[in-house]
Amino acid sequence: MKIMDCTLRDGANVVGSGFSEEMTRMITEGLIASGINIIEIGHATGLGSMKNGGKSAPVTDEGYMEAVQPYVERAEIGMFQLARNVDEELIHLAAQKKLSFLRVGANAGDGKSAERAIKCVRDAGLAAKYSMMKAYVLTPDELAEEAALLESYGVQAITIMDSAGFMFPTQVAEYTEKMVAAVSVPVGFHGHSNLGMAQANAIAAARAGAGFVDCGLMGMARSAGNITTEGIIAAFQRQGACIEYDLYRLLTFIDDKLIPAMAAYGFHAPVTPLDLVLGWSGCHSSFLPLFREAAQEKHVDLYRLVVEVSAIDQKMPTRALIWSTAEKLAG
Repeated sequence: MKIMDCTLRDGANVVGSGFSEEMTRMITEGLIASGINIIEIGHATGLGSMKNGGKSAPVTDEGYMEAVQPYVERAEIGMFQLARNVDEELIHLAAQKKLSFLRVGANAGDGKSAERAIKCVRDAGLAAKYSMMKAYVLTPDELAEEAALLESYGVQAITIMDSAGFMFPTQVAEYTEKMVAAVSVPVGFHGHSNLGMAQANAIAAARAGAGFVDCGLMGMARSAGNITTEGIIAAFQRQGACIEYDLYRLLTFIDDKLIPAMAAYGFHAPVTPLDLVLGWSGCHSSFLPLFREAAQEKHVDLYRLVVEVSAIDQKMPTRALIWSTAEKLAG
């Protein structure tokens, strides 16, 4: 299972239409340092949006490409491209700036309108991903049929987008299963949290054969937010997947850098890293005072201590167990 982080694109809706260059670099560095190397950046509504009358962002399309130049050899970095805003000049600029992909997007049922955009992306030498927005407006069979058409145009990965957070896990599973059977390219899922189903839907998509999921740090995205990057990695790691990602390092980045930076925009994490660790490990919050005391006294990472102790005793961890585990972590 691969993680495609969209914080720097969909998450830009939280701050307007785009992050600053400084925030773009900071978040890119935090993701790459944690092993997340498929990253979508740029204007919230994609490449060429401002040129076509979209909301202004603090950075131009070329400015976003420039901001990630130190990282293009270390990760697959790309941008979103609404089919209706296709611009050959900008697409070739993305290729010149060594971006890895453009993800063409159109509403489900409008795939034929995206053929030119897909061809332009492929002709420029970029990978052509595709987002089927508002996937639920078609039946699973209709969506799978359109996916096959898109593959014939040259699309190399397809995302089922639950754009309004409308879908249930059973629906996601059916849509995913039928699409996986209809195409040979990777199928992914992009979920929103309007009904609180985003994480569960991502797990359902994975079980049905999806090869990647979209997500955002702290769930940052339009409306009720996306699948949280840290949350879905934790959930998948509980199931033995996504072990290549350094969740501890990612949570430290969120605590130390991202949460303080986003406070200026009035944004707060719906689930803090600490609360996520409690759920990941099965630790009841009533034990936190003991864990904090031991972590501070022994100078060890609180999150690692909680996880290590909980692997031994989730029900009633003793002071002796917590301190002996802290001593082992301290080396």
